[in-house]
Amino acid sequence: MSFRNTIEELPNLNLTPMIDVVFLLIIFFMLATKFTEIERKLELRIPEVAYQEMLVRPPDPKVITVYRDGSIAYEKRILTLDELKENLKSARTQFPKLSVLIRGDMEVQFQRIADVLSICKQVQIPQVSVAVRPKEDKTLPR
Repeated sequence: MSFRNTIEELPNLNLTPMIDVVFLLIIFFMLATKFTEIERKLELRIPEVAYQEMLVRPPDPKVITVYRDGSIAYEKRILTLDELKENLKSARTQFPKLSVLIRGDMEVQFQRIADVLSICKQVQIPQVSVAVRPKEDKTLPR
């Protein structure tokens, strides 16, 4: 039978490194605050430019809907191709980076979609997209 002659030491936590880190953080933030204060006191003249772009958010894409019967709707109005072209021209002059979303019925003749795409190209709209939805695959588990 063995007797324990030594007393087991209880685990303790050494806080010295943590205190050092806290003091270093305090010093860092005090210095950073002082530098920003000095920078604010500098007299600085910002250069001027002649051309400024608009600082407004670009508008949402304009939606053109092509229905099953071939009619074309733009901003909740049924239009002919010529009227659509004029409306897109005026919209593009207001905002040069205009984008267009074309929504077409899946049973419409593709020629109508191609006509709308052609008008967008003629008006030089930089971003044109066609709305689609993913096909539901019933073989894959959800």
